[in-house]
Amino acid sequence: MGLMDQLGQAAGGMLGGQGGQNPLLQAVAGLLGKDSSIGGLGGLVQAFQKNGLGDIVNSWVSTGQNLPVTPSQIEQGLGNDLLSQLASKAGLPSGAASSQLAGLLPDLVDKLTPNGKIEAGGLEQLLKFVQGR
Repeated sequence: MGLMDQLGQAAGGMLGGQGGQNPLLQAVAGLLGKDSSIGGLGGLVQAFQKNGLGDIVNSWVSTGQNLPVTPSQIEQGLGNDLLSQLASKAGLPSGAASSQLAGLLPDLVDKLTPNGKIEAGGLEQLLKFVQGR
């Protein structure tokens, strides 16, 4: 079984209470991989900063309280192309993907940056997070 399969199974109901694999979480894990087109976790954070949402995304990375994000801000932060790509990989409409990501990304980025900074190994950290380790 591949790493992405293990990740999907480990995530089992993390979004929407669904059992089994979670295709949106798998798509996000692919986005955070070091060889992704966006440049991993650092690239994700930079995309939000570049698109005017630096305060929000910086709160997720910091050790303080996470600011909430709306589905429309997810679309703004990721951009239409990237959001569409994630939604397509997950088999979801863009609106559903942005709604689920609004609930997922703040906590996920926060867990991947426990010391208030972006460190290497985002996918490995993500795998540990979804497995509850």
